Amino acid sequence: MTIAAMELFGLKDRHVLITGAGGGIGRALVATFQAAGARVSGADRDLSLLESLDLVHRLTFDLTDPTSITREMARLDEADAMPDVLISNAGFTRADMLDQVDTAAWDNELAINLTGAFHVATPVVAAMARRGGGAIVFIASVNALAHYGNPAYSAAKAGLIAYAKALAVERGAVGIRANVICPGSVRTPAWDHRFERQPGLAAQVLPHYPLGRLVVADEVARAALFLASPAASGITGAVLPVDAGLTAGNYRFVKDVIEGSA
Repeated sequence: MTIAAMELFGLKDRHVLITGAGGGIGRALVATFQAAGARVSGADRDLSLLESLDLVHRLTFDLTDPTSITREMARLDEADAMPDVLISNAGFTRADMLDQVDTAAWDNELAINLTGAFHVATPVVAAMARRGGGAIVFIASVNALAHYGNPAYSAAKAGLIAYAKALAVERGAVGIRANVICPGSVRTPAWDHRFERQPGLAAQVLPHYPLGRLVVADEVARAALFLASPAASGITGAVLPVDAGLTAGNYRFVKDVIEGSA
């Protein structure tokens, strides 16, 4: 980055905590924020997922276990290391349809994707309020905006949007900004393996995306950096899709029905 770009988009010496840091999007987030000059800490469910990353602090907790979250966040607080920026990225889903969702599946998806994120954010927000400000970015999903399957996951991610807006409205006066990114399907090795196993799958999936492709993890990470940076200092309570145009409209309908009948 140039000096001007670093001033606008950089986070030199700011402390950033990224949950789900050991996953595909998480690793892209770590690299992107480090390149912007931030000091990065990471959290994940297993320490082995973080071992290869250059992190200031490594936190391990299960998002379904509030006690483990409280313990690790207290440890960070005791070290006077609560973050200036929180990227709430950790999440999980199964490929369920509505008739496959029982009470256990519903409770588990909400515990991981919504309640767990709340338990992580709560002490961070308190520390940011004492400090006089901070930035939070929640990684939700296009499933929060429209239905693409996975109903329990979708409900949880929609809840993240509501929670972020509550933080934006009720904590803005103390300098805290909260925003949400909604990725579409992200091209990870898992998708590559699926395309290899099912040669016709790409032809079914990609026509739904106006850009004709899936987004990659670096694109999600750069959007998060923007929302966390001084470049977005006036933005809070916003929802930013990073989805290759999926939620802009029904491209497949336009091509098959409108153009096809013209």
